[in-house]
Amino acid sequence: MPRKHVNLDLDVLRTFVTGVDLGSYGKAAEHLSRSPSAISSQLRKLEQQTGTVIFQKSGRGLSLTEAGEVLLVQARRLLDLNDETVTRLRGLNLDGQVRLGMQEDFAEGILPEVLGRFVRSHPKIRIEVRVARNRVLREAVDAGQLDLALLWDDGSAPQHMCRLAEMPMVWIGPAHNRSLAFQPADPLPLAAFEAPCLFRTEGTTHLDAAKVPWRVAFTSPSLSGLYAAVSAGLGVTIRTPLGLPSTVQVMQDGTLPELRTVPLALYQVDPNPSAAITLLKEIVQQVIADAVLNSPGTPRCSQASGKD
Repeated sequence: MPRKHVNLDLDVLRTFVTGVDLGSYGKAAEHLSRSPSAISSQLRKLEQQTGTVIFQKSGRGLSLTEAGEVLLVQARRLLDLNDETVTRLRGLNLDGQVRLGMQEDFAEGILPEVLGRFVRSHPKIRIEVRVARNRVLREAVDAGQLDLALLWDDGSAPQHMCRLAEMPMVWIGPAHNRSLAFQPADPLPLAAFEAPCLFRTEGTTHLDAAKVPWRVAFTSPSLSGLYAAVSAGLGVTIRTPLGLPSTVQVMQDGTLPELRTVPLALYQVDPNPSAAITLLKEIVQQVIADAVLNSPGTPRCSQASGKD
């Protein structure tokens, strides 16, 4: 007899992965615009299709069984293949040019992923990328020199903008147990961009409010320069957890003031973008969503607080 194949439902797999990434299937229901009962029904269907138990009790919530962990890895592969296939088919006959601007925060981890996905899917489209500081990219957006720009929203957003995430501003110090080269009684040394800088202003304003003395010990026109100074112990800086190199880390220091969040936004110049721009926008949004879910402090991996 021919072997009977079981065809897993990709929609159900997407629900499964989303719930794991968000740390709660209640959050997944909200994210996917579905009812909690519909989510629970999908997860029961998934266990029936696979013929195995995916979840187990863990305290007041649920965690993945060994089979669930295996399914999670395979589900991600299936969804990635599905999404890449759809994107490639949609882009086979597209050509033209797209101009993308991006902050340095995203140049090392996010930019290669965006470019890789886009070039594989749309080989006929020329893409130009500009990596620069927020102010420079905003000026390029206003001048019509970019089609899309991934920026920190400083509150002066143009009309055609969508917020992708709210990222916490955090204090960044050296990794690998390196200490800062200053005495506790000295002013806090900062590594910062030249003013004006959104992160510099946020940090110094909160330090002043907390009556913490500070001084700018190092300035650089590049983010990599700031991280090099922080890694060497010359000072601390203020960024978000997104895209940090391994040489620095988020400081767990209760003596420094808590900072606010900053919106991460994708600016679109043309209100009626071309198909190529729209496709690049979708890829940027997906890559950012994946990066945010896997950034420090974000619920992820094998814990889920419940199916409802």
